[in-house]
Amino acid sequence: MEDVLKRLLDTESRAEAIVAAAEAERKRIVDAALDEARQIEARFQESALGRRQPLLAEAEERAGQLVADLTRKYEARQRALREQADRNEGEAVKAALAVLLGVEG
Repeated sequence: MEDVLKRLLDTESRAEAIVAAAEAERKRIVDAALDEARQIEARFQESALGRRQPLLAEAEERAGQLVADLTRKYEARQRALREQADRNEGEAVKAALAVLLGVEG
């Protein structure tokens, strides 16, 4: 009986050692997988930045062109409005003088 109990205790000890080794191996595998996932994530982020750069440069170029176009249109409209205002001012002065001098059109 004592021999059976001793063998059972030995078997239990070996089983516990096997379980502990398996848990340590599992932890090592999980840690390795996490490290690999972090490295893959870092590489992905670096490559994503590389993929974004040309798109950002193109967007900035387009924005610059749009700003230049809008500036040209704004300046052209300003000139047209100023010319029209100058013409209207001349006509308004003539009309005011005519009213003041009592001249009929």
